[in-house]
Amino acid sequence: MLDIGTGTGVVPRNMYKYGARFTGTDISENQIEQAKRLAARDGMDIDFLCYPTEKLDFAGNTFDAVTACQCFFYFEHDICAPTLAKLLKNGGRLALLYMGWLPFEDKIAGASEDLVLKYNPDWTGKCDMRKEIFVPEVYNGYFKKVHSEVFDVKVPFTRESWNGRIKSCRGIGASLSKEKTREFDGEHMALLDKIAPDEFDVLHYCAITILEKRGDNE
Repeated sequence: MLDIGTGTGVVPRNMYKYGARFTGTDISENQIEQAKRLAARDGMDIDFLCYPTEKLDFAGNTFDAVTACQCFFYFEHDICAPTLAKLLKNGGRLALLYMGWLPFEDKIAGASEDLVLKYNPDWTGKCDMRKEIFVPEVYNGYFKKVHSEVFDVKVPFTRESWNGRIKSCRGIGASLSKEKTREFDGEHMALLDKIAPDEFDVLHYCAITILEKRGDNE
């Protein structure tokens, strides 16, 4: 199994107990180092490598499956489609995964998102709604869609963990200065003290699309 855009290795570390042999790759050296530390802490034998997906150079027909969680829309698809098809064995599958909160249906998510927009009005992650994962046309030459679904989940949080989740979004942690992030942190915690209990669920949707590598005659 290859997990691209692995970040801190969330997918490989959570799937490790099911027995697959995982390799995780990511463009961020800091994220990869964190993934290595977390895997080592839990005694997990997972290979983590710092590589952009567009420059992966594994031998052809290496992997049974590739996973891409919360990252598929970042890639240069004209390069990635043939690259991933080459790395997969015949009949290998590419699993695209995404989960997002629903700000128009969940009060705490909506209020938190409004605060993000106060600090970063240009944030592009706003106003998410249920939808299938968009797969660019270029993949049709290398893969066929075999499954797609969208479903809701309620994700449990505390005030502190939800604050951490919001701070890690691109609109805050990846965009603002440390000073502005600290300012947001204080205002967001004050907001949660007013509107949220100590523990609560936030409504999210999950989207999954499975693509299968086409055979030579397809």
